[in-house]
Amino acid sequence: MAHKARNMPKAVVAVAASAGGVEALSSFAASLPEDLPAAVLVVLHIPPAGPSILPKILSRAGKLPARHPSDGEPLAPGVILVAPPDRHMAVSVSTVHLVAAARENGHRPAADVLMRTAAESHGPRCAGIVLSGTMDDGAAGLSAVGAAGGLTLAQDPEEAAFPGMPRAAIEDAHPQFIGSAAALAN
Repeated sequence: MAHKARNMPKAVVAVAASAGGVEALSSFAASLPEDLPAAVLVVLHIPPAGPSILPKILSRAGKLPARHPSDGEPLAPGVILVAPPDRHMAVSVSTVHLVAAARENGHRPAADVLMRTAAESHGPRCAGIVLSGTMDDGAAGLSAVGAAGGLTLAQDPEEAAFPGMPRAAIEDAHPQFIGSAAALAN
């Protein structure tokens, strides 16, 4: 049991992006330290069919490995887990869950699902980050992270290729930090 606890991440970082998100996520991943004690969970709005190459892109961009998780996979520090196409990614205290539930905010995967479950399961040991995208997915989830005592961050809308998601998050959740995608990784 002590071995299992030692491998648990100290925190969970839930990151959301949509249009313009690959560039923002690449910049974010490139700035993460290789000894990051947190698990990083990423939702990018992608079409439901076909493969996603985002894990390969993020692995090449930074020092941390990235991959699509399997349902029930344990959380691990220093790993980026990317929601696969057509599945919400939810998190519990120690594992990731892939869910084929109804779309939220018109998306599956949806940012609000990930952030809401991160807030519920990790409270002040979670962070929520909203990057480039359109519409408002992630705003309600970021509010839940803040209400649970977690750290809230948003990409500066002036830097985002598509400012809708970060702007909605700023208006609704009043994040503690606003900055470039790279700065938010620090």
